[in-house]
Amino acid sequence: MKVLILCTGNSCRSQMAHGFMESFDNRMTVSSAGTEASGKLNEKAVAAMKEIGIDIGHHTSDSVDEYLGQEWDYVITVCGGANENCPAFMGKVKHRLHIGFDDPSHVIGSEEHIWSEFVRVRDEIKAGFYKLYKEEIEPQLD
Repeated sequence: MKVLILCTGNSCRSQMAHGFMESFDNRMTVSSAGTEASGKLNEKAVAAMKEIGIDIGHHTSDSVDEYLGQEWDYVITVCGGANENCPAFMGKVKHRLHIGFDDPSHVIGSEEHIWSEFVRVRDEIKAGFYKLYKEEIEPQLD
């Protein structure tokens, strides 16, 4: 089972979703990429995941161009920009989904407020992707 998670910058939401999907089941091959990859991970996203025991610090922020020629069981966009700009995969994708989340990296306010938004979005990503995993993906792995 091959899963590609797309976002615009591939620094925050797609990276957290990538970390969660890998933690759910090691029978999946999970990658993440950006339509305009930033080249680095958001430090707060890495810290938010580390807080719950998932280390994504070794992930890289990659361009979607690196994955265009491959076949995917699932391509999932997690932000509106990537959903609108998702390149055509020429029929090599079995399931194309959009599960959107707010971008905590654009939140303004106190450090406490910003951190609380990263935690909120992290938890929403976990819930959304776990539901997808349990309802659609896991049954296909058995």
